[in-house]
This record gives sequence, C-alpha cells and structure tokens, in this order.
Amino acid sequence: MSPSPSPSAFFCLGLCLGQVAHAQRSPLPKPSLQALPSSLVPLGKPVTVRCQGPPAADLYRLEELQHGKYFDQAVLSIPVMEQRFAGRYRCSYQNGTRWSPASDNLELIATGVFNKPSLFAQPSTAVSPGEDVTLRCKSQYGFDQFALYKEGDTGPSKTPERWYRADFPITTVTAAHSGTYRCYSFSSGLPYLWSAPSDPLELVVTEFSEFRGRWNHLFVSKGSSTEPSRNVTARPKESDPPPGLALQSYTEGNLVRICLGAVILILLLGLLAEAWHSRKKPLVPRVRAIHRPLPPLPQTQKSCQHGGLPRGHNRGP
Repeated sequence: MSPSPSPSAFFCLGLCLGQVAHAQRSPLPKPSLQALPSSLVPLGKPVTVRCQGPPAADLYRLEELQHGKYFDQAVLSIPVMEQRFAGRYRCSYQNGTRWSPASDNLELIATGVFNKPSLFAQPSTAVSPGEDVTLRCKSQYGFDQFALYKEGDTGPSKTPERWYRADFPITTVTAAHSGTYRCYSFSSGLPYLWSAPSDPLELVVTEFSEFRGRWNHLFVSKGSSTEPSRNVTARPKESDPPPGLALQSYTEGNLVRICLGAVILILLLGLLAEAWHSRKKPLVPRVRAIHRPLPPLPQTQKSCQHGGLPRGHNRGP
C-alpha cells in the first residue's frame, strides 16, 4: 500500500503552481535595441542592428517603422550603409504564446549625405570655470535642424534654429564640459539624412583658480620655510577649509601678489635709472684725424725743348 502524500507536499505543489500562474500573468520585460558601432553611420560603412532579450525568447521581430517592414530575426547586418536603410527601428520577442513590449525606438542616421557645416566657439575655445560659451554650427545650406555631439556622450543635443546656423549655449562652464565637439545639419523633412560631421572643435576649460591656489601655496610655503615641518598639515582636496583659514589664505595670497608687483616695479625703476645715468655720462671728445698733404705728383720729363713736339710726331704743314 503506497503512502499518501503529506500536507507539506500539497503545499509546495500549490506554491509552485501559483508562481507559474503569476509569471504567466506578469508582463515580459522589454528588450533593448542598439546599433554597432554607432547609430550615426557614414554612407558606405557597415552597421549591425541588434535586439537583445532574455535567453528563453523563442522568436525575435525587428521592425523598420518608416516603411512598415519587419524581419523575424534578432540581428540585422547592413554591410554598406545606404539612404534607404536610415529610419526608426524597434524590436520585440515572443515567449511561448506571449509577445513582449516593444523596445525603445532606435534612430539609424545616415551621415555624409550633405556637405559638412562649420563649428566654432564664441568668445573662445578656452574658457575659465563659471564662464559662458556658445558653440555655433553654421551651414551653407538652408537647413532648419542642427545636432551637436560630444565625444563620449550617448546622445546629441538637437535644436531647431534659424536657417543656416544654430547656437548651442553652455552656461556656467565646468571641467565636465571639456572635450571634442562636432555638429551636423539636416532638414526636418528628411530627419534621418544628415550632413557629414563638422571638423572637431576642442573645448578647453582652463583651471585658472586651481593654478592660482597652487601658486599662492608655493610662495606661502617658501615664506614660512623657517617653521618646523611638523606644523604643516595636509588637507584633502575635497574638504573645504574653515572660513577663518580661507580668509587668512586669501590675505596671504594678496600680500604675495603685492610683494611680487613691488619687486617688478623696483626692477623697472632700476632699469630706467641706469638708462638715464648712461645718457648723462660725459662724452669722450673725439680726436680728429690730422689731414696730411698729399704727395706731389711726379714731374713728367720734357721730351722737347723750346716748345718742340714729342718724338715720333711730324710737324704740320
């Protein structure tokens, strides 16, 4: 006679069935869609569009939304980029009889369709922290859409601006804004066909304040070199000094700058005094050279006496 199932076995079976039913009722996670190596693809270059879902997915579907096409595959390889491949893509997968939600849309951009615009910074490509700078993208064509890319960022900064140009203001610049920028121009009527990228622009955020602090610290340290080294304490960069110490440091820095200005002024005054003194020195009288008379010309021997002609000449008639 077989033993009857215990109540604990029934409990575990019910728990498993409940978990399976709950899993079937819960929505599937949406997949991710990406373009490799980038979603900005120059004409003639290869690109791969890949849909990524869970390992248990039975079927993938990749859709091209602009023309209503779809492919029952997870990977779409494009060996040579053409204008017809540009557009919006999305994907989903099937698990059993259920379909997952669609992925986020992927915009596949064909670049190099039009000539490149120009990119420059106003007032300069070298900016101090806290200042403002404007990156201006300018095209020779009447485009109404522009995009600015920074190397390392995931997406562009887009702006609809006046025709032929667009301004990208950056307010209160920090060190994070340093980097290489490029811009593109395109038309709102053809949003996936872009120009070639502009020449790279290198934006440099100069740390003048940090350099000044290190310079002041160097001179203050030299001025207090007579004190024992055990009184010098190192403070982490991240921690701010107390208000009193900050004021003292600021005052010492001003004194150092005043002393340097005084030294420079004294040197300039010394140079001016030396130049003035050299102009006042008495001039050494120049000794004029004695003009000696020239030697007499040599006397020519008279070949004829009493007014006669030289030998070898005939008299006239």
